[in-house]
Amino acid sequence: MADERKPPPTPKPPAVKPDDGQGAVVAERQAAKVEPPRRYQVVLLNDDYTPMEFVVMVLQEYFQRDIETATQIMLKIHHEGRGVCGVYTKDVASTKVESVLAAAKRSGHPLQCTMEAA
Repeated sequence: MADERKPPPTPKPPAVKPDDGQGAVVAERQAAKVEPPRRYQVVLLNDDYTPMEFVVMVLQEYFQRDIETATQIMLKIHHEGRGVCGVYTKDVASTKVESVLAAAKRSGHPLQCTMEAA
């Protein structure tokens, strides 16, 4: 004999009472004020040991600058002691700083790179 089982009965939806207006809560939706993320400048600092060619290479490789712009930023760093390489969100700026510092360390240069609020 075959086992004949009946499927369980489907539950009935609860009975809905007509709303008499008492005890009802109406939530108003407020527009969320979302601010754009804070921006951070990535800054290279001058030193007397890192070759200018290495700084230009870093600006081209890590900040996607063309040769003319990279040379101008490098000269600003050389003459003024610091230069802004780019402005990014916090995570991107932090990653770029770490990448530049790692590249400088691999190459044996004391190049310093920092980030600061824009």
